[in-house]
Amino acid sequence: MTSPESASPSRPAKAAGFALLGVAAVALVIGVVSLFGGGDESPSAGGSSTAPPAQTTTESTTTPPTSESPSAPAATTTTPPAASSSAVVPPPPVTQPGVPKVSVRVYNNSTITGLAVRAADDVRASGWAVEGTGNYSSGTIPTTTVYFRPGTDEEASAKELASVLKARVEPRFDGIQSSAPGIILIVTNDYQGPSKNK
Repeated sequence: MTSPESASPSRPAKAAGFALLGVAAVALVIGVVSLFGGGDESPSAGGSSTAPPAQTTTESTTTPPTSESPSAPAATTTTPPAASSSAVVPPPPVTQPGVPKVSVRVYNNSTITGLAVRAADDVRASGWAVEGTGNYSSGTIPTTTVYFRPGTDEEASAKELASVLKARVEPRFDGIQSSAPGIILIVTNDYQGPSKNK
């Protein structure tokens, strides 16, 4: 059986293109965060004496954890919250206590070009690490589904991710049973992205 994470030998250029698109998407996110939040790291040559130090400590506790995103340090206290939080930093996902965030691989099983990359960006924005993207062409998946290995940490994390994405969640099937550990998200034409907060 062929693992979904290895590219087809007849399409190495396509696999390389998807990898470059993923790298470009990450670079774009880091660039945008640096653009809006990077100016706050400049030397304080007399403009910051009016803000009390206790205020910066209080506000910094509301920033997202730094371990989940390389761009998290860009969220600082001198930028007005209304200008930066809605445009750059998504709200942190509501997580169940004790549910670990297991890494995710995203595969496209649709007719929409680039859907795996778009879904991977949504998964990252929701707090999960994405290990890679690609195509799943070993069969037709009827609806966007999050797959896990039963009896592992993957199960709770997969259920949480499926809830965020309004996707189906199921144990791995025979075609992906031997894939590397982690959650597998296979997106189809019905993929809508994360549910919006009401």
